[in-house]
Amino acid sequence: MAEMTPQRCRLVLATPSTGAPGDLARALEAALAAGDVASVVIPQYEMDDTAFQALAEALVPVAQARGVAAVIAGDSRVAGRVKADGIHVEGGARELAEAVERHAGRIMVGAGGAKTRDDALELGDEQPDYIFFGRFGFDNKPEAHSRNLSLGRWWAEMISIPCIVMAGSDIASLADVAATGAEFALISEAVFGEGRDPAAAVAAANALLDERAPRFEAA
Repeated sequence: MAEMTPQRCRLVLATPSTGAPGDLARALEAALAAGDVASVVIPQYEMDDTAFQALAEALVPVAQARGVAAVIAGDSRVAGRVKADGIHVEGGARELAEAVERHAGRIMVGAGGAKTRDDALELGDEQPDYIFFGRFGFDNKPEAHSRNLSLGRWWAEMISIPCIVMAGSDIASLADVAATGAEFALISEAVFGEGRDPAAAVAAANALLDERAPRFEAA
């Protein structure tokens, strides 16, 4: 089923910190079957490298089978072993520069960890493929964090590198993220939290963005 890519803020999913690989693979498959998702980020959280690789081996093929980019946020060696589409770097400008030099042109290299405009500009100088405003695992309140919204709005107005802004645990918070002009909104708890229906959540998220998100001008 071929569909046009929406010309508005799109979803990025981050997988949760708990759950067996098989269970998460099924949840991810259900989520991706339910509507547009630009990419899936798989954070390492507190997992050791063996457990993280097992998780990545279970999830990366699920995303790629749907044509969705799979990004590893953690041990970059795991990204190579599972043939992920990208890596996400949280370690600062120096680590980001090394990752860009090593991987640019082969896989995506994204950046996170910026808490101020100066932090963000320092990361942007290294020309990552995107910058993320938020912190994996901290979407535990219904609304998006005001600092992430503020940074995303400023970045989207000033800088051409795409940005991802973390939403809250309530699907409704996506409207605030989209209003910043950010290209992407990241959700996790809203999709994979206890008692959530991943397919229903992604369908509802896309419906909200279709209705509320500003449209981007064609390049």
